Amino acid sequence: MTSALNPSTSNPSALGPVSQLVNGILSIKPLAQLAKSRARSMMIKRAELIGVYWPQEVAQLRSRGGQAELSPEWEAELAAVTNPDVVYPDYYLQSFHAYEEGNLGWEPAMEVEVAAYAVHSRVWSKQEIADGDARLRESYHTLLKAALPNPPKDILDLGCSVGMSTFALQQVFPDAQLLGLDLSPYFLAIAQYQTPRKHPAGSPAPQWLHAAAEQTGLPDASVDLVSTHLLFHELPQSAAIAILQEARRVLRPGGHLAIMDMNPQSDIYAQMPPYILTLLKSTEPCLDDYFNLDLAQAIYDAGFTRPTITSNTPRHRTVIAQVR
Repeated sequence: MTSALNPSTSNPSALGPVSQLVNGILSIKPLAQLAKSRARSMMIKRAELIGVYWPQEVAQLRSRGGQAELSPEWEAELAAVTNPDVVYPDYYLQSFHAYEEGNLGWEPAMEVEVAAYAVHSRVWSKQEIADGDARLRESYHTLLKAALPNPPKDILDLGCSVGMSTFALQQVFPDAQLLGLDLSPYFLAIAQYQTPRKHPAGSPAPQWLHAAAEQTGLPDASVDLVSTHLLFHELPQSAAIAILQEARRVLRPGGHLAIMDMNPQSDIYAQMPPYILTLLKSTEPCLDDYFNLDLAQAIYDAGFTRPTITSNTPRHRTVIAQVR
């Protein structure tokens, strides 16, 4: 499913006035905690419906196939990828996705993949489907390949999490050198562990960088493509704008920026029942900022062409712009 959207039109939040009511509910801490717990339980049940047994999958990863609750090898992986000079912005230190520690812990890192399968199982259907996550990524990659005149040689995957988006991009561009950047060293430790298992045979192994997307530390004009997959809805507007500016700095002349994320113009969010919206917002503290950001204008202001914006699923959009 693809349909062009007008990139020059400001996108008012599709969440509407109900969002303010939900914000009031979530300002009451016991109710917020209850909403987070319900959201988590829903995801675990949804995963099981598609044959992904969340507790067992996570236990296997934690022990690395052994008997220990948490394999001691994980601490070595963490130390290997951690940049001790990283300074975490305040927004990153809040609760995300029903985890009090946000993204800075083993539990959120080890549950990312099973959670993605569960969340995306209903992107295409009112019923759970096992290949929802794969179809979501494919819909993005189809638009991305069509927009690029030549295959990129160097790709920066911003907010790469545990590497799912990075490994998928490597399948699409097998000759490219991929660099996955994330602010959570726990996520990157998982990505590093999964590299020999998940990166395509015969392709360059992705590299992993612990850094803030607002300040990557990479040289000017050093990559051909900056890709972000479900990152911007987790950002306050100030961080989103800073990341767009950083993407412009590291891109070569003629390079492209590609963003795949939730679509604020989707009727699904406008028609979402208050209960479900409460569960969603309890796990996404920056959602209002994202839904009210004029992303097209922010991209242009950062030094890109006016972007193309295309609906790639019933609830997601792909935004692509070129350095100008």
